[in-house]
Amino acid sequence: MFEDIMAGRYVTEFIAMAIAHAVAVASPGPDFAVVSRYSVRHGARIATWVSLGIGLGILVHVTYSVLGLALIIHQTPWLYKLLLLVAAAYFFWLGYGALRSQPNREQLGNAKQYAEPNGEQHANILSGSVISVRRAVAIGFLTNGLNIKATMFFLALFTSIISTQTPMAVKAGYGMYLAIATFAWFATLSYLLGRTRIRDILLSHGYWFDRTMGLILWFLAFHLLWQWWLQP
Repeated sequence: MFEDIMAGRYVTEFIAMAIAHAVAVASPGPDFAVVSRYSVRHGARIATWVSLGIGLGILVHVTYSVLGLALIIHQTPWLYKLLLLVAAAYFFWLGYGALRSQPNREQLGNAKQYAEPNGEQHANILSGSVISVRRAVAIGFLTNGLNIKATMFFLALFTSIISTQTPMAVKAGYGMYLAIATFAWFATLSYLLGRTRIRDILLSHGYWFDRTMGLILWFLAFHLLWQWWLQP
């Protein structure tokens, strides 16, 4: 197997997988909405931990896809419908929290007063919304882990692009790449939105940004419910 890797036998397969993943991860979805919200509201540090949780969630999808469980989920109607409901409920809950966001006059008046590196901490204190690292990772993990669209993506990935004849060790390597690449993408997004002047602009009207992200999450939840309704 090592000789096959060195000879480039899996290079074409890897490139095709990487391109498909890049398109998928850059597309707007629940991961994007959650990272964007936490970048603006809580800063780059917390959003990076959320991004780590999303990367760990990818490993869950990879694991059950490699083991063939994704196909079982897709071919078991009651289980698939149950996962659709659970995911929709979670996205509704996240969206509800974002839609309840209220303007904070003290924050609006002082958000620009505090520049990085301490500005992120001060802005969080002003908004009264400091959250723990553990909670941030859990939010990212659940957001990605419960994303049924990700389940279908990895099912397609491991049944069409990645050959069933590809050794398990190579698939495990693919999985590590997918998790690291996903984390890197959202960590970069966290930095761009959480540690630049973009955050100052968005934070000045942060409650509207929160509500927008909440509406996106609710739209995704309604979409999942619509899929649930259409299931036989």
